[in-house]
Amino acid sequence: MFAPGAGRFLGPVAVALVVVVLLGISGAFPASVALVGFAAGLAALLGFLAAFFRDPDRAPGAAIVSAADGRVRSVERIGDRLRISVFMNVTNVHVNRFPLASTVAAVSSGGRGFRPAYAPEAEANVQRRYRLDTELGPIEVVQITGIVARRLVSFVRPGDRAAKGDRLGMIVLGSRVDVHLPADRVEPLVAPGQAVRAGVTSIARERT
Repeated sequence: MFAPGAGRFLGPVAVALVVVVLLGISGAFPASVALVGFAAGLAALLGFLAAFFRDPDRAPGAAIVSAADGRVRSVERIGDRLRISVFMNVTNVHVNRFPLASTVAAVSSGGRGFRPAYAPEAEANVQRRYRLDTELGPIEVVQITGIVARRLVSFVRPGDRAAKGDRLGMIVLGSRVDVHLPADRVEPLVAPGQAVRAGVTSIARERT
């Protein structure tokens, strides 16, 4: 299964590959190292795009789940919020998911620049914030761009309702996703450096 919108990227490359192969088979262009190399390049690009846009179905995990695939960058309290930040690389699944059953209260964009997503100053980068109403109260999921990852994609709008683990959006070519939770109501279940999977890995739970 592929992420929404993947056809815009996969389709043209697949068509180009088929055309090149047919031209070689028909003899319209004589088989040559250049033609074979071009076809191999298109096949490699198609394989990369297919891997990049993969979007496997997943059963949601327990408690509050990660919004992104990747590794936990930091777990820290900022004011009355617990922020769990996950860094995504180009090999991760890039589709982001809802940490809890939610109603989308607001979606806003802001920030400037494209600094390395793992650096502290990346907090000022171009980003998109999703304010979500949940059983815990308001929480936020923040998609943050990086040097290479500059395209943020939203699958939802204000007013939409979603179950835990449903698809929220994606960041093209990785980068970073932060989840902001009410610090006095939750306790973290992950630590920096830990690998997590969107919609599956439990990153925090409600205090009892």
